[in-house]
Amino acid sequence: MNEPELTLKSVLQHIDPCDQNAAAECRRRWDTIAKPLHSLGWLEEATARIAGAQHSSAVVTERKILVPLCADNGIVAEGVTQTGQEVTAIVAENFLDERSCAALMCRRAGADIRPIDIGMAADTPRVEKRKCAHGTKNFAKEPAMSREEAVWALETGIRLVCELKEQGYRLIATGEMGIGNTTTSSAVAAALLGAPAEEMTGRGAGLDSAGLQRKITVVREALARWDLTHADPLTVLSCVGGFDIAGIAGMFLGGAYCHVPVLLDGFISSTAALTAARLCPDSVGYMLATHVSKEPASRRILQELGLHPALDAGLCLGEGSGAVAVFPLIDMAADIYHRMSTFEQIQVEAYQELQ
Repeated sequence: MNEPELTLKSVLQHIDPCDQNAAAECRRRWDTIAKPLHSLGWLEEATARIAGAQHSSAVVTERKILVPLCADNGIVAEGVTQTGQEVTAIVAENFLDERSCAALMCRRAGADIRPIDIGMAADTPRVEKRKCAHGTKNFAKEPAMSREEAVWALETGIRLVCELKEQGYRLIATGEMGIGNTTTSSAVAAALLGAPAEEMTGRGAGLDSAGLQRKITVVREALARWDLTHADPLTVLSCVGGFDIAGIAGMFLGGAYCHVPVLLDGFISSTAALTAARLCPDSVGYMLATHVSKEPASRRILQELGLHPALDAGLCLGEGSGAVAVFPLIDMAADIYHRMSTFEQIQVEAYQELQ
């Protein structure tokens, strides 16, 4: 069958559920390995999810990459951040020089990194450009982006995953960089979950109590202004979202379309995953949670998605740092899955499943 054109509409029509037979076969293999049943917990379940996403119990994890999507947010004009938009471009360039946390972690984990400018206010000399606009608008005064821009950003994320699969990558971690994106994520998550602003809004990169209250007020007023309580995901994205959130949501959809597991990072990434799930529930089968962020909405989003993270370490940096931290755990799990002896091979009676 010929590949459909990579539009949002066509991709949503061609996403199929993850392969539960492959996942079950992976779990059966784990049960033959010479150790107590289920004793590696998340490592076993993560491997099974990867098998289901890849539609094969062979489980390939060798080529890994982090893709931080970089974008600016007009809502910073409302005083909801501690720093200005100029920081986005600085960190985006630092990804390429191994001068950011996530880049250094990628080097240690044996993963590549590919930052993308999907909507930064500034133009940088080296960061790959897939720019929709020079940042979103201030959603306290006007919609953050048009509906057409939201679709464009989603399709950009889809295409990125398709390209990466063609280049041989089999595990993709999502990341982001964008001053103000915990505010956009709080607004999007609150709208999609029907939750109060104060439950979805945290301190981000370090607001004091007055700054946090200002941020909560901005989110609460935006939800009412744009009447987002029962709005569809595209309307939510266009009114209060960011290009990074939309692009990452597209990456999750692209992972489902291409049968590539895509790793969640923290709050922003999880909000994007929730957006993708609202657009296509089957996309959740291709997602892998890595950690629960310190931001207050993170745990609730993961519960809504039915995903279980490996780490609860108080991380809230972003960039993809939490996802990259889990790459070595996945590598360890894959090594055990493929290489460890079975009960039969060492002539030991297998453990039995007990109630």
